[in-house]
Amino acid sequence: MRKVCVIGVGQTRFGRLPYTTRDLALMAAREAVEDAGIDVREIQGCFVSNAFSWTERQGHLGPLIMSGLGIATAPATVVESACASGSSAIREAYVNIMAGMYDVMLVVGVERVQHLDTIRATTYFTYGGDYLFEGGVGASFPGLYAAIARAHMAKYGTTEEQMALVAVKNHDNGLLNPKAHIHKKITVEDVLKSPVVAHPLKLYDCCPFSDGAAAAVLCSEEYARRMGAERRIYIRGSGRAGGPLALHDREDLTSLIGTRLAAEEAFRRAGLDRKSIDFAEVHDAFTIAEIVALEDLGFYEKGEAARAVENGETRLGGRFPVNPSGGLKSKGHPVGATGVGQLVEIFDQLTERAGPRQVHGARVALAHNVGATGGSVVVTIYSRDPPA
Repeated sequence: MRKVCVIGVGQTRFGRLPYTTRDLALMAAREAVEDAGIDVREIQGCFVSNAFSWTERQGHLGPLIMSGLGIATAPATVVESACASGSSAIREAYVNIMAGMYDVMLVVGVERVQHLDTIRATTYFTYGGDYLFEGGVGASFPGLYAAIARAHMAKYGTTEEQMALVAVKNHDNGLLNPKAHIHKKITVEDVLKSPVVAHPLKLYDCCPFSDGAAAAVLCSEEYARRMGAERRIYIRGSGRAGGPLALHDREDLTSLIGTRLAAEEAFRRAGLDRKSIDFAEVHDAFTIAEIVALEDLGFYEKGEAARAVENGETRLGGRFPVNPSGGLKSKGHPVGATGVGQLVEIFDQLTERAGPRQVHGARVALAHNVGATGGSVVVTIYSRDPPA
């Protein structure tokens, strides 16, 4: 199996943007190709991650994007796996290159939802769960994650203040990210006093709906060397798993089995342990989600992650920085682009161009991307150094 590199990335700002899905995708894709320093005609294929392009009456995004780039004959496939679409697309490109099917591929994640009103957007998001038993009877994702939060609080003593500290940390990081959706410093008191969305989750416990796109150029190590790509990082290991789509089918609401299984696969394939990871980008669609993720990924024992956040361990400059980009909570959550956006942050960090949010000395990082409440999970480990 061949070693796989990332040699260029691109990303629009996340937020409320005056562009179509097509425009956003092409902006990010062109930036990634330029960043890689290659001719766009070198691209042999593409995986596109998206969930809601049909709200603009547009399907078949792959050929649309390839045509816009001037390489209409390059094959492109759309991947939809709810909020985990982006990392799922990265994994597909990784597997194809590793197996020798292609030498260089493009991954583009894109989403546009700000043209929808809140009721419609929230309803469409529930389609990623078990709509018959959840969304169809009024259980939105804030409500489902509120149930997870309640279970975690009851079992481990997690507090609303500890969850609020996740939001405060990620907003602080987002202030340092010029492409983040939200640039707003908040306090624990601000979080606790914000409107209740689904108790115990308040407005500031929840990520925003965002527009945006992100892209990356993946290639074999041989191609990177042939093109003289000195700035590159490696995919060291990838894991993908599923889990019961509906909460009522789960044995334990305080854990996502998909995260645990995907993490075990990623670490096994990477040949690394948890102590090797210098920082992580995790799927913090809600503040409780970051706490649960850190435990399921194996960085903290169950019931310990909230205290680690409280002790400042996960802040920039802490023992284990989490979501230096600002995470979904502050950077934003354009569903199809989120997982690719995590790769953009990791690439910038490992190539030391993250500016004031730089995790100094970082050489290995982990990305964790979740679809819905855990029906799909992807964990990917990246490094500055090639695998042995």
